[in-house]
Formats: sequence, structure tokens, C-alpha cells
Amino acid sequence: MENIDLALVNWSRLQFGLTAMFHWVFVPLTLGLSFIMAIMETIYVRTGNPEWKRITKFWMILFAVNFAIGVATGLILEFEFGTNWSNYSWFVGDIFGAPLAIEGIMAFFLESTFVAVMFFGWEKVSKRFHLVSTWLVAVGASLSALWILVANAWMQNPTGMRFNPDTARNEMGNFWEVLFSNTAINKFLHTVSSGYVLGAIFVIGISAWFILKKREVLFAKRSMLVASIFGLIMSLFLIVTGDESAREIAKVQPMKFAAMEGLYEGRNNAPLVVIGLIQNPDPDTTQLNEKEFAFKVEIPNLLSYMAFLDPNAFVPGIRDLVRGNRDQGIISYYERIKRGKVAINTLAEYKEALRNGDEVRSGMLRARFDDPHWVNTYFKNFGYGYYDDPADLIPSVPVAFYSFHLMVILGGLFLIVFILTAFWVLKDTIETKRWFLRVAIWTIPLVYIAGMAGWLLAEMGRQPWVIQDLMPTLAAVTKIEASSVQITFWLFALTFTILAIAEVRIMLAQIKKGPKDGGK
Repeated sequence: MENIDLALVNWSRLQFGLTAMFHWVFVPLTLGLSFIMAIMETIYVRTGNPEWKRITKFWMILFAVNFAIGVATGLILEFEFGTNWSNYSWFVGDIFGAPLAIEGIMAFFLESTFVAVMFFGWEKVSKRFHLVSTWLVAVGASLSALWILVANAWMQNPTGMRFNPDTARNEMGNFWEVLFSNTAINKFLHTVSSGYVLGAIFVIGISAWFILKKREVLFAKRSMLVASIFGLIMSLFLIVTGDESAREIAKVQPMKFAAMEGLYEGRNNAPLVVIGLIQNPDPDTTQLNEKEFAFKVEIPNLLSYMAFLDPNAFVPGIRDLVRGNRDQGIISYYERIKRGKVAINTLAEYKEALRNGDEVRSGMLRARFDDPHWVNTYFKNFGYGYYDDPADLIPSVPVAFYSFHLMVILGGLFLIVFILTAFWVLKDTIETKRWFLRVAIWTIPLVYIAGMAGWLLAEMGRQPWVIQDLMPTLAAVTKIEASSVQITFWLFALTFTILAIAEVRIMLAQIKKGPKDGGK
């Protein structure tokens, strides 16, 4: 770590995080609105009621504004892999590049082609063809998310690959293992369903504003009914996928799992902390503290059950992972650091033997990378070799803990909002619940906060890894001046802020105009 410019690493992380967070402002609304629009248009085609066409076209305008800016920020995000993270791109580009290429060729073109028909083909194509186009836009949006999330899931749990010491690159070994890993499936289902929930909350909140203003009340009620039923179904699905995701994290990223629960000392029958205040955010991992929480509310045995479907199961804590636990078969981070250094040194020795023309030694060293036992023992810990102090391998516990619990608490709030909205709309009493309508409006920013909290947990919770166990963030950056990244960071921050303000202003202007008369 002596030659690592930590300022460069931190600014590169800040820039990528800034771009990713701004991009995620637009993506989930695209995912959610696209399916809600498709459902509304389906009702229009089946009933022939022009009011449903009018409703669909209104939400389609808001979708269009959001879609355009989302594409722009997404392109910048992909370019940053080459400009700021070239070492990462070299190390795993053969694997990571495949889903990104598929996303561009398949999903993006599918989405973009039918977007034009959806927006401009109302009076130019048949009702059914237009409806198919709207559904294909919705499917295309989710397919686009699929390939990005497959790539991200591989970073969280690298699988289906082999390392080539001649090129020092990881190569695709089994595409289907990458695509259908449990991590990829859970990440895709959980992330897109969170987008569907966000879209539903957005529609309910905007509709609530119309009712409060006593404008377009019938339009607002119908929009609310579709959004609340869709959102309720997706919320229940979100809970299921969240439970599966947590179990997968406990399996492949135990340090992240321990951090998001603030679990420092592993135990059997581990309780789930429902809510708590961390008292000592970074306690010495080699010593026990009397209390890590100033206060906490727990549910006995639930964490063990959530992680392993067994209320008596042992859940490793941060100290178990750092110090090791022989009784549970957990290798310490100290040992993993030693093994990682062996892997790094073996690769360096192999390169040196090749340069010196020592075929015997190079052949012997090369064979180690083809030996499954050696790979599982040493290469699987390759990234640990960049470190000397295990404390550097522990993520921020407060960030992981509070992000996770905020996401879960807000998810429960959204479920309640969907239930109450559907109930009062069906009872035709929603207009009398003015306090609830105001709550619904303010729930819009809360659903964005929940989404951001989820991504903070996913990305900050796995630090210091850019690829779990194989490549730390500090080894992935492009070797450029930190000042160059600082300049582009502030330029991006200014540009994205302008774009966000522009989108909000355009959105508000369209909302104030309301739906056009006559469904024209």
C-alpha cells in the first residue's frame, strides 16, 4: 500500500458514487412508471374508455422526461470504468464487459426502438400494436437493468471465471454461472421490484396532490387505484426478495452481513436488532466491549433464522471473521492476508521466471493456477494480500447498519401507504383523508431515500472490495493525478445538479398542466 495514492482512490470513489447515485434517481422511476403505464393502457384497450388513454398519456409524458436524463447519466457511468477504473477493467473486463455489451445491444435497442412508437404512434398504429410497444418498453427497461445488475452481482460474488496468469486477467469460464448465480437473481429481483415500488409511490403522491387541489379527481383516483394495487403486490414481492438477498449476503459476504446488523461477536440464536443506536462505531476488533449499542430493540433468534433458516444457527460477527473461529471453521483475516500475499508473490515470481526464460520454474508456478486446491486456498484470497492490517478490511458499521434499517423501516411505511390507498379509493373516501394525502406527497422523497440507502448498503457494505476478496478498490483505480479527478468531480456535480433541477422543473410544469382533455 506504500505506493497507493489514497487521495486518488477516495476522489475516484466519490466521483463514481456521485454518478451512480444521480443515475439511480432516474432509473427506478423508469422501471416503475413503464409497467404502470402498460397496465393503464391495457385497461384502455380492453374497455375502450378514452379516459384511460388520457391517464396513460399523462404519465407517459413524465416517463419521457425521466427516461431521457437517465440515459445520459447512464452513459457517463459506463465511460468511467475506462477513465477512472482502468485497472479494474483490465483485471475483469473479459467478464464484466459481456453483460454491459448485451445490455447495450439487446435491452437498450429494444427499449429505444419501441419508445418512439409509444410516444408518437398513438394515431399512426393500431391500438394493439401500440399496447405491445408500451409493454416492450417496460420489458426493455427491466432487461436493461438485468444486465447491469448481473455485472454488479458478479462483483459482489465472483463466479463462473478462471484466472489467466499470462495476461493477469480473469476470463469468462461459464456465462450461465455468471447470469444465474443466486446473487445475480436475488439482486435483479430485489432491485427492480424496489423500482416498481418507487414508481407506484410516485403516482400515488402526484395523484394525491391533484385531489388536494380538487383538480382531475377522477383521473387521480383511477391512477391511485392502479398504482396502489401494483405497489402492494410489488411490496410483498420486495419483502420476499429482500429476505432471500439477506440470506445470500450472509453466505457470500459475511462481513457485510455482520456490519449491517452491528454484530461484533458471533453467537448462536442471534437476535435481530429491530432498531438501535450504535455507541462505539469502530471498536477494537481484538478486544471485547461491554456495549456496542447505547440502546437496541431485539427479536430473539430472528437473525439466525434470517441468515440460515435455523433459529439456533451460529452467525459470525466482525471479530470472528477478523480473529477466526476454529469451532465454526472460520479462517481469520490474518491468515487470509498471508494467503493473499502468497498468491500475489506467486504471480510476480511467475512473471519474473518468464522474463528470465526459466521454463522449468515458470511451468511449475503456472501449474499452481490450474490446481483447484491451490486456487481455492490462495488465489481466492488474492485481494487480501494488498493489506497488512485486518482493520482496513472492515466496512463502516454505522453506514451499513443505519442504511439497512432505514431501508427496512421505510419499506414497511410504503406497504402501509399502499394498503390504505387501495382501501380508501375503493371505499371512495380518499378525498376526506386530507392528512393522508399530504403524507402520500411527502412519501415521494422518502422512497428515493430508501433506494439510496439500499445502494449504500450494497456498495459501502462490501468495502474495501471492488471485487469481493479478489480486488480491493485501491488496486482498481487508473493511475492519474488526483487533481484531475477532483476537477471532473466538481464538473459532474455541477452538471448533474443542473440536470436534476431541470428535470424537477419540467416535471412540476407538466404536473401543474395536468392531463390533456379528450385523450388527444
